Amino acid sequence: MISQIFILSTKGDHLIYKDFRGEESKDSINGFYEMVTALSGDQPPVVMSYKGLHFIHARQGGLYWVASTKTNPSPFTIIEFLNRLAALTKDYCGSLSEKSVRMNFALIYELLDEMVDFGYIQTTSTDILKNFIQTEAVSSKPFSLFDLSNVGLFGAETQQSKVAPSVAASRPIMSSRGEQGGKNEIFVDVIERLSVVIGSKGVLMKADIQGEIRIKCFLPTCSEMRIGLNEELSIGKSQLKGYSSAVRVDECRFHQAVKLDEFDTFRILKVCPSQGEQTVMQYQLCDELPCAPPFQLFPSVEKDYVNRVLIFLKLRCDLPPKSTALNVSITVPVPKGSTSMSQELSSPDQTAELQPKNKALLWEIPRFPGGAQLSALFKVDVPGLSSASLLEVGPVSMSFELPKQTCTGLQIRFLRLSPTQTGLSQRWVRYVTHSDSYTIRI
Repeated sequence: MISQIFILSTKGDHLIYKDFRGEESKDSINGFYEMVTALSGDQPPVVMSYKGLHFIHARQGGLYWVASTKTNPSPFTIIEFLNRLAALTKDYCGSLSEKSVRMNFALIYELLDEMVDFGYIQTTSTDILKNFIQTEAVSSKPFSLFDLSNVGLFGAETQQSKVAPSVAASRPIMSSRGEQGGKNEIFVDVIERLSVVIGSKGVLMKADIQGEIRIKCFLPTCSEMRIGLNEELSIGKSQLKGYSSAVRVDECRFHQAVKLDEFDTFRILKVCPSQGEQTVMQYQLCDELPCAPPFQLFPSVEKDYVNRVLIFLKLRCDLPPKSTALNVSITVPVPKGSTSMSQELSSPDQTAELQPKNKALLWEIPRFPGGAQLSALFKVDVPGLSSASLLEVGPVSMSFELPKQTCTGLQIRFLRLSPTQTGLSQRWVRYVTHSDSYTIRI
């Protein structure tokens, strides 16, 4: 059973505090935060103990979601509950951040009252909770009359207004009373996370892909939704047939509500979505990359003067010409004791800075077109530079986002709703690949 639930910011601010059993004082929050900040690692243990009280926490949206207990419940049950609480908060508030939690604290307290009774979990179902939640969500981005970017002459629709913006799904779900007046929309995201290790000679040494199909539903009622995947999708090497360019994954897992009676034959997922966000499928591909790595790096490190290191980086984007990588960030470890740096960048929109505390230099590219090649020269001053100090340069780590791209080639063939929705219902599909760990050895 749960004694307390509280939500903290990264600075230790108390955003939400709920005591269900009166077994401990509010000072336990400070005890938890002191333990978290005292640890040197970036990821503290999920379960920690303090004066006979057990803390189980999850980190979502830059916040600490914490449950305390004096008994010994299953940690996995509490972790699943905390993740579900964060997901419900995102569904009802529209986004998951410190600002949205502060603005919707009354709504979150009402959610906790319905979800937990005297420390015992009652329900986490959106369909059940929406019948009892009365508090309206407060949007973290107020409407502005000056935001007229999607309005044409005399209020006519522009071409841009016909495209779903990236924040279209970041709004509160519609209540059962229909007072929010939102659109009947459903969003399907195919999200992949890429982990790659490339050797010093440009040889791919390791490649793993973690993917998921996530839906966010704003439809008041939907008896069944059919999601059609690639017909040539194969699971495991044993299902590969012939020499066709089949889309393959090693393994996949499905949400318990997904019906798979047509999956083996037609690769169709059937699900009855509830309002809010849920992951219907997770998949994995190990030790293989069906396409070429999105980036190739050609580095050069040499000693210039007595106390200066020259680092020349030439970065090539191997995406198709019409594709673009966003928010590309390159981190290069430098010798300890580096004091200053000057740089020569190939375009004015790039930025670079030396981070002495992290012993690294950061090179940022906001937009990188496919097929393009960029370069940068960094001159790092290192007092007392030696030949051994040059070995401290590298490996290079990258982070980026690839919109409209999936490395496995998984695609949504169709998205059908049954029965047909009354009125206009819009369906959106988005593909995106994030870098989970992209390392290049020098």
